[in-house]
Amino acid sequence: MESTLLIAAILLGAALIAGALILSRRSRDTMPDGPSPEIVALTERLGMLAEQQSSAQTQFSQSLQLQERALAKTLDERLATVALRVSETLEKTGKQNETTLGELKERLIRIDAAQKNIVDLSSQVVGLHDILSNKQARGAFGEIQLRDLVESVLPPSAYSFQTTIGDNKRVDCLLVLPNPPGPIAIDAKFPLESYRALRAAEGEDARRIAARAFTSDVLKHVNDIAGKYIVPGETAEAAMMFLPSEAVYAELHANFGDVIEKSYRARVFIVSPTTLWATLNTVRAVMKDVRMKEAAGIIQTEVLTMLQDVARLDDRVGKLQRHFDQSAEDIRQIRISAEKVTKRGERVTDLQLGDDTEDGKKAPDLLGGKPLLRSVD
Repeated sequence: MESTLLIAAILLGAALIAGALILSRRSRDTMPDGPSPEIVALTERLGMLAEQQSSAQTQFSQSLQLQERALAKTLDERLATVALRVSETLEKTGKQNETTLGELKERLIRIDAAQKNIVDLSSQVVGLHDILSNKQARGAFGEIQLRDLVESVLPPSAYSFQTTIGDNKRVDCLLVLPNPPGPIAIDAKFPLESYRALRAAEGEDARRIAARAFTSDVLKHVNDIAGKYIVPGETAEAAMMFLPSEAVYAELHANFGDVIEKSYRARVFIVSPTTLWATLNTVRAVMKDVRMKEAAGIIQTEVLTMLQDVARLDDRVGKLQRHFDQSAEDIRQIRISAEKVTKRGERVTDLQLGDDTEDGKKAPDLLGGKPLLRSVD
């Protein structure tokens, strides 16, 4: 806008000068004797206006230069501020990117570690599959799981492993409980082949055959435990069959209720890792209650003995008190006798040794005719 005003002022000055020149020429052409005074005055006026216009143009040019310098300075300051902000923003963005890259690197490291764990887990799963495929290894797996559960819940005095009972029958675990109920046998069984066949069976007939085989395997284990590990007079009237698989246990209770009922009638209770853990905690609470009752009996006996000791002590304190009372009475009697002796001594001291007094009279008999010396009471 300021540039436009400057251009307009220049054009106006140029128009005034051109007008003055035109008027001067016309006056010379029309008036050979010389211009008229009005024309001369107008010319002078136009000249003054031109000079003023030139001065104003110069001032305006200087002001414009100052404004341009101020504008340039302002623009430089603003550009510097913008450059500083851009630099700070870039630095902040760089730090954020560096932090993000660091976090991304850490996450990649974690992903690599997780992938390694997955590879290790897969190898372990393969190893577990190999273990479960072997019947002997599967039996050892159930026994180890049973041992871990029992050792994690009960104190060492409450169980024993691979104990011989009855006619040299070795049981996996024997819970040593007081009568009743007495020692309880736990044997680990794992009918995995028949369970897998049941799960893999397709069709109604195949499933019926697999279910019959699974029922037969489970009931065979139940009958073996009932016949081997329930010994009258030596163990409790029941035993437990440990299934180291929650899936097999859930299948039994969901679809084979008749097998569970037959196991109950045989007094063999089927337990899984979860139910065995709860049962062992109940056993621990029962044993703790028994120990508390035994301790309460011992405490009661000790309290009765202590009461007898307190009664004996009270009797002895009474005797000692009577001795103290007798000693006090003896001391009192001694003091009385001492006072009598003192008084008699004073009387003896007051006696006159002569028969008569100085005036010839007989001295009074202070003793009343009694002997001077006699026993002190």
